[in-house]
Amino acid sequence: MHETAYAKINLALHVRRRREDGYHELETLFAFVDAGDGLTARPAERDELTIFGEFAPQIADPFGNIGAQALAKLPRSQGLALTLEKTLPVAAGLGGGSADAGAVFRIVEALHGLPDDWPARAAKLGADVPACVTSKMCLGHGTGTELSRVVNDMEGAPVLLVNPRVPLATGPVFAGWDGEDCGPLPDGPASRIAAEGRNDLEAPAMALVPQIAEVLDALRDGAKLARMSGSGATCFALYASEADRDAAAASLPREWWQMAGKLRP
Repeated sequence: MHETAYAKINLALHVRRRREDGYHELETLFAFVDAGDGLTARPAERDELTIFGEFAPQIADPFGNIGAQALAKLPRSQGLALTLEKTLPVAAGLGGGSADAGAVFRIVEALHGLPDDWPARAAKLGADVPACVTSKMCLGHGTGTELSRVVNDMEGAPVLLVNPRVPLATGPVFAGWDGEDCGPLPDGPASRIAAEGRNDLEAPAMALVPQIAEVLDALRDGAKLARMSGSGATCFALYASEADRDAAAASLPREWWQMAGKLRP
C-alpha cells in the first residue's frame, strides 16, 4: 500500500498568548499540498521502519521518528513494515514528521480501522498530527489540535514551497515571539483568511535565520501571496497559474530546496 505524507503549510498563523502549561494559544489556517514524503506499507510479523531519501540522514533515530511512534500507538492484528522516502526537509515548518504520522494513521485506517479515540492519540504525538491525519484544509485552535471546518475556495491553487536548507527548531522561534496579541484570524472563506492573516512567527524566525527574508523577497515577485509556514524556515507562494509558479521556481537559486504542487481540498 502506498500513501503520501502531504506537506502541511500554515496559510495564516496567529499566536494569541502564552499558556501556563508552557504551550501557546494559536489560531491557524492549515492547508496541505498534493506532494510530500512517500510511504509504502506491507504486512509483517513485527513493525519495521526503513527510511531513505534526501533528508533521511537528518533523522538520527528512525524509531524516534513520530511516524514510528504513530505505528506503536495504533492497535492492530498484525505488524507493518514501512518504507519512508524522506523528501520533505526536517525542522522546516512543513509538519514533515507530523505528515508522516498522519499518513501512518491513514494506512492503518485502510487496513485495520482506527480506534474511536484516534484524535487524542494523534494529539499526543504532536500539535499538527490531528490535522495531518485528514490532510484537508481546516482551522486549528488551542495548540492547533482543536479543528474546525472552513470554506475552502482555494483548492487547486498552484503553490511553491522553498527552504534555504537551514533547519530551524520550533522551540527557539516560539521563545522569540514578542508576546503581543495582534488579533484573531479574520472571518470568511480560506482566501480571505489567507490574504488578511499573518504569521506571527516570521519575525522571530528571521532573527534566527536571516535567509528567510531573502526567500520571501524572491517569492513575492509574481506571487499572489508569499509567507513563511509554521515556525519556518520554509516559505510558500501562491500563484495565479502553474505557468507563473514554474517560471518563479526556475528563477530561484539552485541551492534552495523547493517543491511545486497544488493545494488539496
